[in-house]
Amino acid sequence: MDYYKTNIDQLHADLVAGKITSADLTADTFKAIAAKDGEVQAFLALNQEAATASAANQDDQGIDADATLAGIPVAIKDNIVTKDLTTTAASKMLANFVPIYDATVIERLQQAGMIVVGKTNMDEFAMGSSTENSAMKITKNAWDHTKVPGGSSGGSAAAVAAGEVLVALGSDTGGSIRQPAAFNGVVGFKPTYGRVSRWGLIAFGSSLDAIGTLTRNVRDSAHVMNAIIGADEHDTTTVPRPQEDLGAKIGQSVQGMKIALPKEYLGKGVDAGVRAQIEAAADQFRAMGATVETVSLPHTQYAVPTYYIIASSEASSNLQRFDGIRYGFRAKDVQSLDSVYVRSRSEGFGDEVKRRIMLGTFSLSAGFYDAYFKKAAQVRTLISRDFENVFKEYDLVMGPTTPTTAFGIGAKVTDPLTMYMNDILTIPVNLAGLPAASVNAGFVDGMPVGLQLIGKAFDEATIYQAAAAFEDANDYKDQTPGGQN
Repeated sequence: MDYYKTNIDQLHADLVAGKITSADLTADTFKAIAAKDGEVQAFLALNQEAATASAANQDDQGIDADATLAGIPVAIKDNIVTKDLTTTAASKMLANFVPIYDATVIERLQQAGMIVVGKTNMDEFAMGSSTENSAMKITKNAWDHTKVPGGSSGGSAAAVAAGEVLVALGSDTGGSIRQPAAFNGVVGFKPTYGRVSRWGLIAFGSSLDAIGTLTRNVRDSAHVMNAIIGADEHDTTTVPRPQEDLGAKIGQSVQGMKIALPKEYLGKGVDAGVRAQIEAAADQFRAMGATVETVSLPHTQYAVPTYYIIASSEASSNLQRFDGIRYGFRAKDVQSLDSVYVRSRSEGFGDEVKRRIMLGTFSLSAGFYDAYFKKAAQVRTLISRDFENVFKEYDLVMGPTTPTTAFGIGAKVTDPLTMYMNDILTIPVNLAGLPAASVNAGFVDGMPVGLQLIGKAFDEATIYQAAAAFEDANDYKDQTPGGQN
């Protein structure tokens, strides 16, 4: 099976017609992983025995014509818990953790008939933009193995881009689906906050985290998102809404659509080649009948410090549970209760995680709360209002997903501030709780450029409409690592 030459709709048709079986498809997926992952290093754990049994069961039941995802393999980011399959969050702290339950999104994928084939690498506890913060291994960019795949969902993005799987789940706290999607030339989709249950997602920033998809094309993303959306009694932040088809507007023209292009998204720090590709994308939308106009989101400049105060504060609270007592890593040869806490956390967490815990604890501490966390929360409201004002007149906001294409492995690992700035264009979306997607907008020096499309809350359908129209208007999705097409 060549995942570069197929999609979910085609595989579903072949499964229903009996041209292929889920067992064969699953076996081919593990063959592809075996052939490619030695170089890409996208996977942390494989689920071969259980996946093979699940696929055989799907074949025995038969593939229903209405069950679009039945029998399709899927990879899962390693901070989404999977029953009886190791879930590490790429941290020494959870190196041997085997969950006793499935996350809600896993239950929903399995109800749809999808086959979980394994867990993908990531930045430890989802803290990072390059997957270099993983305690397990360094994943490579599918297009150039000397470059990073982005993060924190770098393993999921690289696995899809390398043709190891057709679809993977990731999580997005400040751009962690969209940024690696941009670096690897695939489609990354982050839903509205509250659209998808976070039950079973190892928490980083609880008011920011969202589970979404990484796929090779827009339509595949909509299929999988439809399977995982919906309210969940385990997660009170999910929003009850009538059943929706997020891909219902795919195939419709963008004629008459109004798209905003913020001047701040093409300003200082954005690579000239990236800017040129985004301007070309704007021209493409105009040629298809949409209106694209320049607007301002004035508080964008404050997004990075606002995000890192809020996210780190929430992380410092969420990660208190890893104390060396209940589960996870525990230091050896400790002499007191205090040393259990201190040494277990010092040895179990990596440098980036410890850096953010300290930043967050400081921001929440007495005497500094008003100056930092409270102020950041106020600026977050201003950033949300910027979007609200633009969406009074426009259907979507567009811009680059990242300021540059993928950078070299090791190039920024010792400079956390520069690494943090890499998420400046994706972070505002999470602060405002909005849906957004990254789609391939072309190439600069052989590396993919991401186009970000941002929508109104719970208007994922319009993002999919525009993203599919753009995808159909060019051949970027057909260009693959190694020149295969």
